[in-house]
Amino acid sequence: MKVTFLGTGTSQGIPVIGSTHPVCLSSNPKDKRLRVSVLIEWDNYTYVIDCGPDFRQQMLRANCHKIDGIIFTHEHADHTAGIDDIRPFFFRQGDIPIYAHKRVLGELERRFDYIFETENKYPGAPGVVKNEVKNASFVLGNLPVMPINGMHYKLQVFGYRFGDFAYLTDMKTIEDHELNKLQNLQVLVLNALREGEHISHFNLNEALDIIERLQPKKAYLTHISHLLGFHDEVQQKLPDNVYLAYDNLQITL
Repeated sequence: MKVTFLGTGTSQGIPVIGSTHPVCLSSNPKDKRLRVSVLIEWDNYTYVIDCGPDFRQQMLRANCHKIDGIIFTHEHADHTAGIDDIRPFFFRQGDIPIYAHKRVLGELERRFDYIFETENKYPGAPGVVKNEVKNASFVLGNLPVMPINGMHYKLQVFGYRFGDFAYLTDMKTIEDHELNKLQNLQVLVLNALREGEHISHFNLNEALDIIERLQPKKAYLTHISHLLGFHDEVQQKLPDNVYLAYDNLQITL
């Protein structure tokens, strides 16, 4: 399995528009972060988790020519706003499967009604096949996928486990029985917004506490704000098996 970090930034990305914060002015490419998303490839399958406003740029940068589906964590704009840009894939492949909680599917249908229309549909609009994700294992390609239920303040979100790899973003709290699904991982990816407390995201210490509890072989931090600091400086402070993810990073399991 190969995982490509398409974006590792928070909802505003880095640099933030108009910001003079030192991290936003950094010339280090690892400090430039598009909105959070990953591309997961195994055998002949290719899936994307989340489809934010940078989706087009991310697909071009990753040289991605095919996707077998998009899996959504939740409905916030930085995770969904790029769905119109599935059009080139739709024109080549036909309707694109999407996977999400029932609530998220409803929100997508409300916001992007023209994509979901069945009568008098505009001919240039893409099409999708809706697949409801419940808190139970399902199969993508030839691989079982386990949803991990968590809370983003008061909003339910799903993380996902693919074999020995798990991806969690926009989490603030996770019940013990959900954390138990994350034992014996090779790689855990989870959000770490900044050092300071935040109402709806893990901060750095909270993320490190989860990692210490679960003991994956390696962990990568994502959904990063400029307030966390410079990539290279933060990386020096992290435990030996914990890494600050950055855009275009590829890992192989």
